[in-house]
Amino acid sequence: MFNRYGPTTLVREVIVIAVALVMLLPFYLLVVMAFKDKQEAVTSSPVALPEAPTLDNFITVFTGSGSRSVLLGLFNSAIITACSLVLLIALGSIAAYVIARRAGRVSNSAYIFFVVGIILPFQLGMIPAYVALRSTHLVGTHFGMILLYAGLLLPLSVFLYTATARTIPLEYEEAASIDGASKLRVFTTVVFPLLSPATGTVAILAGLVIWNDFFTSLIFLSGSKATTIPVVMYSFVGENVTEWNLVFAVVIVSMIPILAFYLLAQKKFIQGFAGGLKG
Repeated sequence: MFNRYGPTTLVREVIVIAVALVMLLPFYLLVVMAFKDKQEAVTSSPVALPEAPTLDNFITVFTGSGSRSVLLGLFNSAIITACSLVLLIALGSIAAYVIARRAGRVSNSAYIFFVVGIILPFQLGMIPAYVALRSTHLVGTHFGMILLYAGLLLPLSVFLYTATARTIPLEYEEAASIDGASKLRVFTTVVFPLLSPATGTVAILAGLVIWNDFFTSLIFLSGSKATTIPVVMYSFVGENVTEWNLVFAVVIVSMIPILAFYLLAQKKFIQGFAGGLKG
């Protein structure tokens, strides 16, 4: 029986549209201000469209150098985020597969250990982590940050992968084993493709955390050539604190890569959550 479109449905749609417009208002202000020149940004209303849209703000942002080099910050963030995600996906999927398939005290204890790692705040181990990286000369390097983020977010990766791995039927693996496939081949060709919803979820959640992280990058990368985009934005805003058109322009530039990545992976992200809820 089909539901008829009535007054109640209309009210719900109006409420949803109103909430969506309220949530999009900050983004609208961000875009509008970024295309105004310095004088118009100060004198005109924040919600008013620019009278003479200009790209000068974005040109200024991309021509920065030193601690204000947005291009260098984007490059460093891309390298650190991408390599960290590769480690998280590889190690997390393998560890979760072993935990899901080998039931026992050891596997259960390992799973609880990873879950506890999600709860514990990073600040408890920040000083030991800094000392360890400094003693190995990895402070201020891409490799050091990649190892640090992989270690910090590995519990989350294992937790998400384990929930999906437990829903995969054993029959698929047994059929591949009968055909002569090794355990490694079974995992890479049969199991891992079936974990793609969890992979999308891990990639988006961990990618957002790593890309937007400011505090850790400020502590471990400050003053180095590996500074990420949040630290570069901090330096840029500090020098242009009154020029909101430039500040908003650099914010938009920093948002574009991670927003594009989210739009590409959102299907797997939704599938991962749906699979977790069913499991």
